[in-house]
Amino acid sequence: MPTKTLAIPTPDGVADAYAAFPDDGERHPGVLLYPDAFGLRPVLEEMARTLSGHGYCVLVPNVYYRQGPAPLIDLPEHIGDEDRPAVIARLTPLVDAHTTERVLRDADAFLAFLTALPEVGPGPVGAIGYCMGAVLAMRTATAHPDRVAAVAGFHPGFLVTDAPDSPHRLIPERLAADVHLGLAENDMSPEAVREIERAFEAAGVAHTTEVYPGAVHGFTMSDTDAFDPAAYRRHWDRLLPLLGRALKNG
Repeated sequence: MPTKTLAIPTPDGVADAYAAFPDDGERHPGVLLYPDAFGLRPVLEEMARTLSGHGYCVLVPNVYYRQGPAPLIDLPEHIGDEDRPAVIARLTPLVDAHTTERVLRDADAFLAFLTALPEVGPGPVGAIGYCMGAVLAMRTATAHPDRVAAVAGFHPGFLVTDAPDSPHRLIPERLAADVHLGLAENDMSPEAVREIERAFEAAGVAHTTEVYPGAVHGFTMSDTDAFDPAAYRRHWDRLLPLLGRALKNG
């Protein structure tokens, strides 16, 4: 698949990004892919190439661009359970600095950039994310209901919280996209799942929230000990039909 390293202008600077496109020279639906907390790295680039092979133009931004281009920290080639605490400790200040206000400014800029790419066809786009990226995808979808027709989150974190700006609070009034959430067994409490399900029902959107049997948080990431091949395949089995219905057939 053709790929590019791109620079996205934003109100706060320039975000580096990775993009992958189908190789047929045609225009295709766009998908904004938000990384997990470990950030933009080869495994996300591989996932973007895989998705582009199914007929999508995929943009993966470095959401930590305010602190510098990716990679911001030296990650192990494989992030084992023994590495995770130290890596998370180094990433936590970056995650904490990525406030809702910054997320929304970035969403405006990322969507404008994606939809202006010559490879991207007219019509709505998809927003998908992993771990904290699921929160960014949901915030993007609720901030831009006229532009985002599909949203998916896998092993999501903090979609339902007690905070006034919890992502789930805008769903009933602002979400217009079809949704799939793929959860590891301990990603969300039963109460949180019921809360977000009520929000989806109030929004009147097509949605599925599914616990992937035996999976642990981070199950899609093949460069970590959390990777689960069966759950990874299930994630594609859910994601591709969602995007097909919402972006190609809808």
